[in-house]
Amino acid sequence: MKAEHYVGGVFRSDGPAFPLIAPVDGTELGSVPEATREVVDDAVTAARAALQGPWGSTGVEERAAALRSVADGIEARFDEFADAEIADTGRPREFARTVDVPRAIGNFRAYADLLYGRPERAYTTPIPGWSTGTGEALNYTVRRPLGVVAIISPWNLPLLLSTWKIAPALACGNAVVLKPSEETPSTATLLARVIDDAGLPDGAFNLVHGHGPAAAGEFLTGHPGVDAIAFTGESATGAAIMRNAADHVTPISFELGGKNPALVFADADLDAAVDGTVRSSFTHSGQICLCTERVYVERPVFDEFVTRLGERAEALTGYGPMISADHREKVLSYYRLARDEGATVVAGGGAPAFGDERDGGFHVEPTVLTGLPETARAVREEIFGPVCHVAPFDTEDEALRLANDSPYGLASTVWTRDLSRAHRVAPRVETGVVWVNCWNLRDLRTPFGGVKASGIGREGGEYSLDFFSEPVNVCIQI
Repeated sequence: MKAEHYVGGVFRSDGPAFPLIAPVDGTELGSVPEATREVVDDAVTAARAALQGPWGSTGVEERAAALRSVADGIEARFDEFADAEIADTGRPREFARTVDVPRAIGNFRAYADLLYGRPERAYTTPIPGWSTGTGEALNYTVRRPLGVVAIISPWNLPLLLSTWKIAPALACGNAVVLKPSEETPSTATLLARVIDDAGLPDGAFNLVHGHGPAAAGEFLTGHPGVDAIAFTGESATGAAIMRNAADHVTPISFELGGKNPALVFADADLDAAVDGTVRSSFTHSGQICLCTERVYVERPVFDEFVTRLGERAEALTGYGPMISADHREKVLSYYRLARDEGATVVAGGGAPAFGDERDGGFHVEPTVLTGLPETARAVREEIFGPVCHVAPFDTEDEALRLANDSPYGLASTVWTRDLSRAHRVAPRVETGVVWVNCWNLRDLRTPFGGVKASGIGREGGEYSLDFFSEPVNVCIQI
């Protein structure tokens, strides 16, 4: 798939090109055009024109039909989307076919359905004494789109997380300008093809490629014509976008990084806890914001848990690479740092050797660490790789203190057979999502997002529709 911009219904390749590198073996997949400030300006202008034209006058039924048409288009090109996602990210084929592409299809269909579940809220009330009117008034609330929405999507789940924002933004009647990660442009370009085929009005959806600082990302998030920004990515980038958006007081929705804890109590089903932690720490080689990097285990089962987790990590095969050479070096630098800080390496701790073309790629070993103090950088800082540190605790209060002692607060897991403990502990963990005896079990209607440095706002179901639209009160005196 050739990466191209999509602006005002036209595919174009303006700007200097940069190489797209396959993370599996380090080969060059192709080139990507870097959007100039002019390309970004054109995209925002096209989005504004769409709002003032046919897209701005569409009703609920038309928008729902458009979303369903996009979902059908993705489904019709299922294999192309899976192949493009695999090439860009290096993830296992099963993951792309069972998670990435189905969720993208589901996102568009879910928000088409949700459009019919938002009745106008109307009520008749007496006008209070301080009002200049008399009698009663009919008040009702309508929701209008925010306008031009900039969406910045990450490289780890590029198709899933971009459609997670695009679908509700379009459902609410906004016009979208998407900038995907420069590492993973292919499925975004393919999505633009599908949207073009679906017949959405020119400018309703626009796509620009490029980097972040002093480039397309900064041009877009600081653009005076952008009415809202939705971003998923690391916390430092979110802070930079917030500064960039501040001059125009642009509304933001951020899903940011995490240093997610797991609490394993001695009464837990240890088989399930080990299995769940293998999934939560090593899925997609740890390159999911929800992955567990800190595991706290009650002391009576600590040694057994560590042994079993280490054995499972050593036995893992078929895991994917880091997204880039730079990210691989970042993760390996934390492995070295952990050793310098005094860690015991239970499993992994380096780079694998395959003896084939994968040795030219960006792989690292699934790694289990113990023995670090809570002040260690490898415990405090998000690594975003296939690694977790395991530490013991003795009491419930200590477990909560350890879990909550973090600048992040995205997701957590609690493993226990004690129902009272589950209900007691879960609300006290300072994260936006708490899973009990499971991980990443997601109902797309529920609120999703983090606290502290892990984000601002909530996504999912009605919560996304609330962000991408604005309530307007209409008061009519009777």
